[in-house]
Amino acid sequence: MGTILLSEIAGTAMLTLLGGGVVANNILGKTKGNGGGWLMINFGWGLAVFAGVWTAYKTGAHLNPAVTIGLLSSEATEFAPGIPMTFGTTITYFVAEMIGAFLGAVLAWLAYKNHYDQETDAGTILGTFSTGPEIRSKGWNLVTEIIATFVLVFVIIMFGNTPHELGPLAVALLVLAIGASLGGPTGYAINPARDLGPRLAHAVLPIKHKGGSDWGYSWVPVAGPMIGGVLAGVASIFYF
Repeated sequence: MGTILLSEIAGTAMLTLLGGGVVANNILGKTKGNGGGWLMINFGWGLAVFAGVWTAYKTGAHLNPAVTIGLLSSEATEFAPGIPMTFGTTITYFVAEMIGAFLGAVLAWLAYKNHYDQETDAGTILGTFSTGPEIRSKGWNLVTEIIATFVLVFVIIMFGNTPHELGPLAVALLVLAIGASLGGPTGYAINPARDLGPRLAHAVLPIKHKGGSDWGYSWVPVAGPMIGGVLAGVASIFYF
């Protein structure tokens, strides 16, 4: 349990630190990367996943409750070599992923503290922490998150059954592809911890002009990825 906690906290914190950092660099004022564009964010998140997976290698680098529940729904018998699928290990993964996501968001805020202090647009501030739809339609936003997360988890499971030597680069490229192709409608949370942990950080941090944390939408990037993860795990059983 201790290994799961430390590994997944560190890996998920690295993920949200670098992922949140690239969004902050792109949309906050007076940064070197301001206006870098959507592909900059896609590449940044892909490389954030790359770094997070290497950091959490000891526990299979889930970094994402949707991946954890996807594996639980598949034919897999272990979460990672030597880590059995039990109620205790499952909850430990979930808790560690949430803590790590929260901590990473706090670190990204600290890195850009001066820029946050000068930002007056509440939507821009929230956008550096959590996702939000371009067209707000919660039902269709949910569908987008389900589809995108299905692709993420299903292909990750396929990676485990296909010999390759790409390591974490394979998952990084997959996340880049999802962002570039399916990320437009909702900002592709595809990870409940990645969205909810930073949203909680946004709610508690002393940020000027931050406004609300959009809790009315917050269930979409949690429910969508979890549903997508389960569907991917079940689909992998029939695929094989």
